Amino acid sequence: MTVVAFALTAVPAAPVASALPGAQPAGTVSTPPDGPAQAWLVADLDSGQVLGSRDANVPRAPASTIKPLLAMVVLDHLNPNSFARANASHTKVECSCVGLVPGQAYTTSQLLAGLLMVSGNDAANMLADMLGGQRAAVAAMNAKAQSLGARSTRASSPSGLDGPGWETLTTPYDLALIYRQALKYPLIAQIFQAPTASFPGKTLHAQNELLSRYPGDFAGKTGFTDLARKTLVTAAQRNGRRLVVVLMYGSGDLYGQAVDLFDWGFGQPT
Repeated sequence: MTVVAFALTAVPAAPVASALPGAQPAGTVSTPPDGPAQAWLVADLDSGQVLGSRDANVPRAPASTIKPLLAMVVLDHLNPNSFARANASHTKVECSCVGLVPGQAYTTSQLLAGLLMVSGNDAANMLADMLGGQRAAVAAMNAKAQSLGARSTRASSPSGLDGPGWETLTTPYDLALIYRQALKYPLIAQIFQAPTASFPGKTLHAQNELLSRYPGDFAGKTGFTDLARKTLVTAAQRNGRRLVVVLMYGSGDLYGQAVDLFDWGFGQPT
């Protein structure tokens, strides 16, 4: 485990980041709590200072925690009020799904709510088609990751699903970069904060349990595949300070680990 400080603006070359241009010393800090996720990171969202990490630069599968990368690409290219009609191909995907109905029209903002609140893989497929198809969407996701400095990230599907011969890879460090930028998009931040949202034929309920379980939590995305195991990225604020916690390759209660890391992080000096 390492406890380091650096700005989330460049990707370190070494397996453990400890010195980057512009890095500031973290000072003496107590050992952060560990937990069931084998790789994790806790950082200040605003300053970029990483307070603590384990294996923060080791590439692993992120599962659905990569979806905000697609959401940014969507908002870079599509009007939130534009709409399209779902077709059967969008629903032919391993779920979790928001439950698209072929022939039904959905706006971009509705699909983003389905993508981020309930991890709809069918919504990811439809948004990819609206961007020109899955190959074009994945290429745009990878270009976006590179532009953010997330150079260890390689998307292979719009949803984060893996398959034979292809897998999506990223690191806790890169996910912190991605979420730091994604939360600057007002619509993404709004969707993450909402406990519920209207959707054609139903009401969506956010899967992020920390919205009600941890005071100050304002964003979160879970993920699971056999390759990724459990993953979680979540953000919270307290007394004007905002932290992000990234957990990868986990089992058991990742929410509990996130709570422990938040409590530890908010107790560290700025």
